[in-house]
Amino acid sequence: MRVLILFFGGLFASLVFAKATSELDPTTRSEISERIAPVGSVCLASEECASAVKAVANASSGPRTGDAIYGQYCVACHAVGLLGAPIKDDSAAWLAAEKKAGGFSNLLTNAINGIRSMPAKGTCMDCSDEEISISIQYMSGLKP
Repeated sequence: MRVLILFFGGLFASLVFAKATSELDPTTRSEISERIAPVGSVCLASEECASAVKAVANASSGPRTGDAIYGQYCVACHAVGLLGAPIKDDSAAWLAAEKKAGGFSNLLTNAINGIRSMPAKGTCMDCSDEEISISIQYMSGLKP
């Protein structure tokens, strides 16, 4: 019985002397809000915020260079001819690929859509069609 009296007495005292959350210092409330605030947000493609994100992503000084695209996306296959990929600066192989495709525009279409073992855009999904063309020109020396 004595234990219960001590327990309820302590509980009563803590309730009487405790500050309510609404009585917290405003500075403390704002600090707490900052600490528990979300660090980011999600924007779905169908939402209005997606257009702003896309605009920021597309805001660049122009297309990337063939060297930059080749060095990041194409080098793995086109440096060694992996799975029959024409090797960079091998004019004969690139001319044969262009002839087989039926011209530069078809060669470009194949690169954009993917052909045989090459995935679409050579995995450079943020490359524009113009940048794919620039990278082909860089690797092959061919002109559209």
